[in-house]
Amino acid sequence: MDWELKRELKEQLAQETGYYRYPMGTRTPVALVYPNSYFVGMSNLGLHIVYELLNERDDVACERVFLPERKELKRYENTRTPLMSIENQTPLHDFPIIAFVLSFEMDYFNVMQMLALGKVRVKAAERTEKDPLVIAGGPCATFNPEPLSGVVDAFVIGEGEVIMPAFMDAWHEAQAQGMSRQEMLLHIAKVPGIYVPSLYEHQYDEAGHLTAIQALPGAPERVSRQWVQDLDAHPAHTVVITDNTEFNFYLIETARGCGRHCRFCMAGYCFRRPRNRSLGVITREVKAALKHKRRIGLMGAAISDYPEINELCREILGEGLSMSVASFRADSVTKELVDSLAQSGLKTLTMAPEAGSRRMRAVINKGIEEEHLFNAMELGLKAGIRNFRLYLMLGLPFEQEADIDAIIDLANRLKDYMEEKGAKGTLTLSVNPFIPKPFTPFQWKPMADRKYVEHAFKRLTQELKKRKHIIVNVESPKEAYIQGVIARGGRRVGEALLLAHELGGSKAFKRAMKECGLSLAEELYRERKEQEVFPWDRLDMGFTREYLYAELEKAGGLKATIPCFDGCHRCGVC
Repeated sequence: MDWELKRELKEQLAQETGYYRYPMGTRTPVALVYPNSYFVGMSNLGLHIVYELLNERDDVACERVFLPERKELKRYENTRTPLMSIENQTPLHDFPIIAFVLSFEMDYFNVMQMLALGKVRVKAAERTEKDPLVIAGGPCATFNPEPLSGVVDAFVIGEGEVIMPAFMDAWHEAQAQGMSRQEMLLHIAKVPGIYVPSLYEHQYDEAGHLTAIQALPGAPERVSRQWVQDLDAHPAHTVVITDNTEFNFYLIETARGCGRHCRFCMAGYCFRRPRNRSLGVITREVKAALKHKRRIGLMGAAISDYPEINELCREILGEGLSMSVASFRADSVTKELVDSLAQSGLKTLTMAPEAGSRRMRAVINKGIEEEHLFNAMELGLKAGIRNFRLYLMLGLPFEQEADIDAIIDLANRLKDYMEEKGAKGTLTLSVNPFIPKPFTPFQWKPMADRKYVEHAFKRLTQELKKRKHIIVNVESPKEAYIQGVIARGGRRVGEALLLAHELGGSKAFKRAMKECGLSLAEELYRERKEQEVFPWDRLDMGFTREYLYAELEKAGGLKATIPCFDGCHRCGVC
């Protein structure tokens, strides 16, 4: 045991306010684990939501665990000190329940590393009656839990506010009745929104393709996503206050879900229906922030779509606070929102057209026209903002070489406009490879060939570097293609993840895939058949497979789908 590591955790806790800490032995301990650094994890609003939700019960003591920084990791490993929680420095293996928050596929390698570091058996099948129950929730768990089905005992499919109270009740019932581990798994599988992968058998053909998924006796045929009907009943905000976060904001969620139907966006499909919190509830959250932070971070899929955004801006500034948003839709941005951001000290205005050509924006149903981008830029310039950022993707389905040219042309014309208005600021393009995701119309489509994407990145960079004050930032294709395999991966990809962990982590993933008899090209570049059995087919997001495929066909035909509206029943969620 490295007692210095324990002391450092106590010091980290001393720098926080708002945490929960209960005497040992008075409540059921639950480890809430974010499989990345403290800095990243404490910037995740979902972690705060679940932390408060569990600790407000009278029978749970929820403590946080994070991936140590690289130097600390070495100390844990060299001294064989088990991974510990922040609140009471409890070893991970001493928690009866370990709950992971999964936001990014690349964190899956960290999940396995943290379990091993915490002296917990990594493989679910090897855990005994005395071992912790390992569960996982969050976006990645909801969309496709299968790559971690050999590691995680149970997944939370949907929104934790609805599922976790019932899950904890079921777990306590199992303990009170003295159920075996297998009996407990069957018992918690009855909770709506809980998916226990060991209760489902996957069958394959000789080529290794998934052909059927069989529910074992006692397991539900399908697990339906659970979601909060009334957001006002569950305010979502920063709970633990610390300066050691990515943004150093007091986060407040204004809305959840998005009704814009962008065909690439998993969150847009799997967080339906779109829901807004009332202005009164958010206003109370703003007032509560006054004693903690001076800067509010508004969270939501499309902040500018919030129906009372102008009133909310006035409320925040009227309290003497400043505000920030990640990005907004250029077609719904208001002068008051931009002015409020500028008054708050915003230096860079971020927009997400996602594609450079009108044709490609029709394919993905983005609905943004160039005039929207120029209008938003003009609002920013008039407000005194001099720098702009565009989020874009390359390698989208139906993309052509001309669509790369369109990005270059659009960037040049936007920069021309900035210069015409006397703005000497920077235009930054943040460009990522497109990754097909489950439960979207593009789940059937192959990922673009890596050589094509690298060629496209090179073209963008070479063409735009000729222009002063245009910066092109591109995501690592290597990491994106690992994500591409995992995002739509099944249990066989999960076997490769486990092997990669044993071989040293993400750097060994390609080797692990090969040793497991899997082809990266097959996983990435194969067009899926219309009736193909997907690893996530036992999950029900509320809309039909036929609806998604119809959206794929509309994408190929450049046909638009209008946003959600009251009384709409097109997709089946409402």
